[in-house]
Amino acid sequence: MNEQQPGAANHEAFPLPVKQQIDHVRHVIAVSSAKGGVGKSTVATNLAFALQQLDYKVGLLDADIYGPSIPTLLGVSQRPEPDVMGRIKPVMAHKMPLMSIGFMVDAGQPLAWRGPMLFQVLQQFFHEVRWTGYGDQLDYLIIDLPPGTGDIQLSMAQQVEVTGAIIVTTPQELALADVRRGVALFNLAHVPILGIVENMSGFVCPHCQQSTDLFASGGADRVAGEYGLPVLGAIPLDRNIRHCGDEGLPLVKAQPESTLAQIYCDIARKLVDRVAARAV
Repeated sequence: MNEQQPGAANHEAFPLPVKQQIDHVRHVIAVSSAKGGVGKSTVATNLAFALQQLDYKVGLLDADIYGPSIPTLLGVSQRPEPDVMGRIKPVMAHKMPLMSIGFMVDAGQPLAWRGPMLFQVLQQFFHEVRWTGYGDQLDYLIIDLPPGTGDIQLSMAQQVEVTGAIIVTTPQELALADVRRGVALFNLAHVPILGIVENMSGFVCPHCQQSTDLFASGGADRVAGEYGLPVLGAIPLDRNIRHCGDEGLPLVKAQPESTLAQIYCDIARKLVDRVAARAV
C-alpha cells in the first residue's frame, strides 16, 4: 500500500463543482485565519471600511456562524428584512451593507448546527442576499470566515467564485503553524491567496513610546517567504483598535487620519493592486 507523506493531500478530495458568481459583486475577498484569537474579524472590518474610504463600494459578510463578531464590532442589532421578491435585504451600517447570523438570533443563543444546516445558511447568505440594496454593483464583498479549516471554508470555496483570500496571523510560531494549514487548504480548494497580514505586530507603549514584540517578530515574513506570498501589512497591538471595536465603530471610521487607519488603508491599496495584477 502506498503511504502518503505527512502533510500531503489528495487534490481530488476537494471536487470542483460549478461555482456561482455572487450577483452584482465584482470581487469576493475571504479574510481567514486558521487559528482563533488573532484579530481576524477586526482586520476584516477595518479592511472593508478602508476600501470604502478609498471610494470603492463594499459589503461585509460575517460567515462565522458559531461566533459572529460583526454585529458587536459595528454596534448593529436590527434584523434584516425580506424585499418584495423574497430576497434578504442586508443591514446597513455606516453606509455599508452587512449580513451576519448574529442579526437573526438572540444575543448569547448558541447555534448547535451540523454541516447540512451550515451549508443551507451559507447558500442563503451567498446567493439570496440582495447586495444591490447598496444602489449599485459592489466592487468588493469582504467575507469574514471563522477560524479553522472546516465546513464553512470548504462550502465557500465550492459555492462561490472567490477572487482571493487574505490570511491573518500573529507573529508567534504557534499561530504560524496554523497559517501553513490555511495555505494548504486554500491551495487544495483552488482559492488564490492574495497575501498575509500580521496583526498584533509589536506594542508601542503610549507613555515611553518604546516598542515591545509581545508575540515575537517577523513571523509573517518568514511564512510568506516559504510560500512566495506577499505580506500586505503589519498592524501593531493598540488599545485604540480595541476601544473602537467595543464602541461599535471601526477605527478607520473613528480615526480616519490616524497612523493606524493609514496602515489599514495601505493594506487595502495593496489588496487592490494584487487583485488587478491577477486580472491581467
